[in-house]
Amino acid sequence: MFGRRLRLARKRAGLSMRLLAERMDPKITAQAISKYEAGKMMPSSAVLVGLAQALDVSLDFLMSAQVDAIDGLEFRKHSRTRARDRATAEASLIDNLERYLAIEEIIGIPPAGDRFESLRYDSVATVEEIDTRADELRNAWHLGLDPVPSLCALLEEKGIKVIEDDLPERISGLACRVLRDGKPVAEAILISRRATVERKRFTLAHELAHRIIRSTGNPAIKLEAAMNRFAGAFLVPRRHLLEETGSGRRRITYYEFIRLKHMYGVSAAAMLYRLGQVGVLSSAAVQRAWRTYARSWRKAEPEPISGTQGFAAFEKPQRFERLVWHAIGEELISPVRAAALLHKTLDEVERQITGPAFQ
Repeated sequence: MFGRRLRLARKRAGLSMRLLAERMDPKITAQAISKYEAGKMMPSSAVLVGLAQALDVSLDFLMSAQVDAIDGLEFRKHSRTRARDRATAEASLIDNLERYLAIEEIIGIPPAGDRFESLRYDSVATVEEIDTRADELRNAWHLGLDPVPSLCALLEEKGIKVIEDDLPERISGLACRVLRDGKPVAEAILISRRATVERKRFTLAHELAHRIIRSTGNPAIKLEAAMNRFAGAFLVPRRHLLEETGSGRRRITYYEFIRLKHMYGVSAAAMLYRLGQVGVLSSAAVQRAWRTYARSWRKAEPEPISGTQGFAAFEKPQRFERLVWHAIGEELISPVRAAALLHKTLDEVERQITGPAFQ
């Protein structure tokens, strides 16, 4: 455990063993670092503190054992993402999970377990079946046809640990299963704080799809394309969209595109794909759009959702912070511990405990 954490922190910092050894105080050799990472030797307390300082990580990150291992790590990333960026994102995920699982343990919340078992399908044979599975999930969760106000809140309610943090520019999110010694597997999704609201929602819906559909069972349908189709169908139900637009339209005006993307909380590009999938626009009309007015939509989002209202206000993970404040209120943790868990200053935490009247 310690060796893997040390290697991950070193890769995140972009350091070779030799360069890390040169930064260390107290001094150690690159050979010693190699033995630490291989699990052949453990550092002294002084060296452990020096490693944490040199790598700019907490001792909790290096030594905590809430997360035994992460399995099935899936990145939502640009194809040219560097190994160092992936290590940075993975380290962020582990650091956040350690704190998340720690506060659950302090409060006494039992592991969520697999809440998707009864909803999971081994395969889908057609794209139409993907839409059906998305509709069935909405029905099972009693969501109706209206847009989902917050994917973050929905997935947190269903037992997935949703985390938001600063990630490298080329990574919009990642997901994994969290393995814990002797405890049920936990599910986690990390999304980038810098991502647009539209991208956050689609990333979350895409990762939800991976938990519902194991494979396509059809060589003509690529798995990631199937997950995108499910995400679109879950966020923009066919029946609701047809009621809004009608079928067999000759064209959709720019005004309508913007209204629809803001209504469903998806990107203009995702909206264009979905209009073609449900038959509002013909395949020829969709292709013509990509060649003309929609050509720039893959790179720059037109009139993005912004501000602090609507989807922008609700599409943020909240459960972890709620648990920390609950623990403070019940005096299960100290303000100092809360500040460390929340990555806030002690002054900020104490101000939230007492309120402005007692400052």
